[in-house]
Amino acid sequence: MEERFEHLDVEDIEVQLFIEAIYLKYGYDFRNYSRAHMKRRITNRMRLSSFESVSHMQYAILRDEKLFSDILPDFSINVTEMFRDPEFFSEIRAQVVPLLKTYPKLKIWHAGCSSGEEVYSMAILLKEEGLLDRCQIYATDFNEHILKVAQEGIYPLEVAKDYTSNYIAASGKEAFSDYYTAKYNSIMLDKSLKDNIVFAEHNLVTDGVFGEMHLIMCRNVLIYFDRILQKRIFKLFDDSLRSGGFLCLGTKESLNNSQQIERFETLNFDYRIYRKKLIY
Repeated sequence: MEERFEHLDVEDIEVQLFIEAIYLKYGYDFRNYSRAHMKRRITNRMRLSSFESVSHMQYAILRDEKLFSDILPDFSINVTEMFRDPEFFSEIRAQVVPLLKTYPKLKIWHAGCSSGEEVYSMAILLKEEGLLDRCQIYATDFNEHILKVAQEGIYPLEVAKDYTSNYIAASGKEAFSDYYTAKYNSIMLDKSLKDNIVFAEHNLVTDGVFGEMHLIMCRNVLIYFDRILQKRIFKLFDDSLRSGGFLCLGTKESLNNSQQIERFETLNFDYRIYRKKLIY
């Protein structure tokens, strides 16, 4: 009897082969990213670059490292803003900061920091709470280009109004304008906010433990990963946190269905604030 095979969309096959080719040639592993997310990014780049198909684009990037470098930033997640979800930052002030104040030194990791807005938001919060001077903040991303943007701390002037509103709603204690200088069509964040921040390349998919942290922030990144990769990264965060350390995820992300949930207590489920259980 003749065996029948389900018809597969040619473009889906091309996308899968494209992702595998990137991994084999350049070592960047997007195989467990959300396939729908990757397909959107790949096909959008294909059309913008006027390639006839994903296969034609794959052929080109395998032979042109410069082209691959130009395309790579398309696959990172760069949707962010200062004091995004202001109520979250208010909860950090209320529930996490008092416990952080009990430590003489603090290590904080912003994983997948993108263009840096959330890192600087935390630096401002910590400064207002008298904690910034005792902190070492690590801001990491796999995208070298977006890390440079984060290091510069320069953003379009047009965002200042929204960022100010977020800051006020996040229980800010000063005037947001105290933390930046407006020049031409940009705002430049105060250089003093960078003194305790180290920006570094780190790939959540392929790189290892970043220990021992008192606080890990990774908000709205894991939603782009499949469950297999989420499981691996939850283990990475667990291994990178000290006993009693805090893990903050995005509102659409959760430890609930992970193996790590038994090792954490939930401080605030609405804002996905967890604390690793103390080991005595």
